[in-house]
Amino acid sequence: MTLKIDRSIKSTTTGSGTKVTQARQNRGESNAPQSEQASARDEVSITPLSSQLQALESSLAGIEVADTARVDSIKQAISEGRFQINSDVVADRLLKAVKELLTKQKD
Repeated sequence: MTLKIDRSIKSTTTGSGTKVTQARQNRGESNAPQSEQASARDEVSITPLSSQLQALESSLAGIEVADTARVDSIKQAISEGRFQINSDVVADRLLKAVKELLTKQKD
């Protein structure tokens, strides 16, 4: 019986003891530790689109996601036992939301 040894998927070990497969090497990645790789590529450039994204993030950071006054009033009504739940309205809105999701999935 003869065995053929295929060395195309050979594992190698870097200086730090981490195993790196031949497939990783074929993708153009280096065996060198990341600190050595980073020093070879010290250049960073920010595109105008990323600058716009940063400005948008900054402007959105100040906008409240929910109406805190309304949330506080609902919390207080619940704690005082005054909050009334209309199950018909809840059911109607739940069905409407499900219909919208199903419609979006078809598109």
